[in-house]
Amino acid sequence: MVRRPRLERVSLFSDGVFAVLITVLVLDLSPPETATFSALLPLWPTGLSYAVSYLFIAIVWVNHHHLFSYAEVATPRLVWVNFLHLFSVSLLPFATEWVADSRLADAPVSLYAGLFVVVNATYLALCWEVVDRPAHEDVTQLMRRLLTMRAFVTIGIFLTAAVLATWWPAVAMAMIGLCLAGYLRPDVPAGSPSIAGGSADTSA
Repeated sequence: MVRRPRLERVSLFSDGVFAVLITVLVLDLSPPETATFSALLPLWPTGLSYAVSYLFIAIVWVNHHHLFSYAEVATPRLVWVNFLHLFSVSLLPFATEWVADSRLADAPVSLYAGLFVVVNATYLALCWEVVDRPAHEDVTQLMRRLLTMRAFVTIGIFLTAAVLATWWPAVAMAMIGLCLAGYLRPDVPAGSPSIAGGSADTSA
């Protein structure tokens, strides 16, 4: 297929972006100045935000990889929607560092949850571009409805977390973590061919 290499290049480029983002997250970790285990305790906001962000990027990558297994051609719209999705994910290290440095302050956590909304919305757009086509007879209408429903539920949870972070940042972080845990599996079980749901790549 003549256009197949283009699709593979888009997929490989995306994988490279995810790898770089995980590396950037690690580089943002700074050890304590004191060489004691007790010195690690004050760094719990950094550890928590790093763990959540790492899990989020992992889920986004798994869902992205699963989704691209359904793609057939790299249309110009798919390429640009994919770039938009990667752009939203690329902001995660910045938001993660702000959450850690502020020790889970309300504004950073609210922005953090809001970023999850954007990642998931752009991933939903990518899903529509990949599977919402007449040629995809292996993706049933039921599966498309489940895909859309799961994505919108996730967006709603992240939006709620962004609002709640104004008063209860810790509660908002817990909501984000629980929502991500529900998307460790990329497909939607429905007794028919599966397809990735919203990311939590929620990206949500």
